[in-house]
Amino acid sequence: MATVCSLISTLFHSSPNPKSHPSPLLLHFLPKPLHTNHNLPIHNYSHSTLLPPPPSKTPTLVSSRSFLSFKSSHSCLDSFLALCTSLALSLTLLLSNADSASAFVVTAPRKLQSDELATVRLFQENTPSVVYITNLAVKQDAFTLDVLEVPQGSGSGFVWDKDGHIVTNYHVIRGASDLRVTLADQSTYDAKVVGFDQDKDVAVLRVDAPKDKLRPIPVGVSADLLVGQKVFAIGNPFGLDHTLTTGVISGLRREISSAATGRPIQDVIQTDAAINPGNSGGPLLDSSGNLIGINTAIYSPSGASSGVGFSIPVDTVNGIVDQLVKFGKVTRPILGIKFAPDQSVEQLGVSGVLVLDAPPNGPAGKAGLLPTKRDAYGRLVLGDIITSVNGKKVTNGSDLYRILDQCKVGDEVIVEVLRGDHKEKIPVTLEPKADET
Repeated sequence: MATVCSLISTLFHSSPNPKSHPSPLLLHFLPKPLHTNHNLPIHNYSHSTLLPPPPSKTPTLVSSRSFLSFKSSHSCLDSFLALCTSLALSLTLLLSNADSASAFVVTAPRKLQSDELATVRLFQENTPSVVYITNLAVKQDAFTLDVLEVPQGSGSGFVWDKDGHIVTNYHVIRGASDLRVTLADQSTYDAKVVGFDQDKDVAVLRVDAPKDKLRPIPVGVSADLLVGQKVFAIGNPFGLDHTLTTGVISGLRREISSAATGRPIQDVIQTDAAINPGNSGGPLLDSSGNLIGINTAIYSPSGASSGVGFSIPVDTVNGIVDQLVKFGKVTRPILGIKFAPDQSVEQLGVSGVLVLDAPPNGPAGKAGLLPTKRDAYGRLVLGDIITSVNGKKVTNGSDLYRILDQCKVGDEVIVEVLRGDHKEKIPVTLEPKADET
């Protein structure tokens, strides 16, 4: 290396006659002489070309012809020195370290940050637990009359246990004649419906797959969630392969209505993680990779993600899945009434739930609640208006459902009603739905 540096120094600073002429290499890069004036004083020109002043005090004139002769006499030496300089520079780059030649080398990709590595690891570890569900419907061809199975929808789900139970949304499987579940390794199995809860939009399927292919998702809790914490949604939007979207919890204790029955679902998680068609039934995970909810709905006029998605909390899902796996159904208590729309009650200027019908064989009918009916003259006689249950105020149907969700079959509740111009308290023993007995 020292030899190369010495050679370069010699090339740039040496000249045949250093006392009278500059280095020929420097002269090679000097500006050309001005041809408009053949009698240019050399001391004026040397100021711009770094030429030394003349030894005598008398100005010496140098013509362009003599300058060109000087340049011509050194042309061979200039070419030789330029070639040596190029070779020296090339040799210097080859012998220098990697830092000095970094501009000529394609650098390797930057390493991932710690938060990026955590996200990649979460996706890789939880993807085997997420499945793709295809909803098949039987349709008859209009021309050949052949019966065909046609895909009418798709969604996501996740493995619940090693027994092959798959959890998803009810609206993903609604109206299906056959269901197929595709695991992460692209193996497909026919699925059977174990049970579903239309009111909470939860369904459980079962596939006969080898246990080594089933990886249950880790189940967390949703009671201690905080607005602002990071969440991750994994699913199969638009029929694509597994996709990960990230966001934060933007709201808690939201309420949405079930797509099947219209019954409200309480304590729903709101997130800005992108949830598109096909994500329904997929898991919502926290930063530890634990299940905290099921992606179930979005708020969007166009049907695409608008940054407002909703997930059923895992604490609600846990109890429903346990009942569906054990009994194939969910036993939920009811009052056994039909009530008027909230708008109709508001027009009457009262607050509560107006009883339209109370079958005599139902819990409310047995307890003596009065339905709405017409008298002998055809006039409408309003029934009881429920104003509270167990001391909790009831202003609309959602309040009534919310209170009943906290009760169990067989519980006795005190129903306060407005009957005419006075209030009464009536004890009612809750019973399950008629089709669940």
